[in-house]
Amino acid sequence: MNLAPVGLEHFLVLSAALFCLGVVCLLTRRTAIGILMGIELVINAGNINLIAFAHYRDNDPAGQVFALIAIVMAAIEAFTTLAILFALYRTMDRRINIEEASILRG
Repeated sequence: MNLAPVGLEHFLVLSAALFCLGVVCLLTRRTAIGILMGIELVINAGNINLIAFAHYRDNDPAGQVFALIAIVMAAIEAFTTLAILFALYRTMDRRINIEEASILRG
């Protein structure tokens, strides 16, 4: 069995597929967890691009550094969003409705 080597094109196709799945998830989900999953898929698609280009550009560490920064930012985003969701859960009688999230404004 002769397998072709994995090239940059394969990573770009994988990244495009993840990005499309993330956008579909963002557009179709109404729950907060579904929206968070869509955001994470989009961020991970970008990270795959950064790492792939860094690897195929003579192991340039800049792409890896940017990917690490994106991972840290995604963790901060998830932490902040979960804190907001917990506040909504306590405030809105044990249910979370994204359309009614403006209750925290006032």
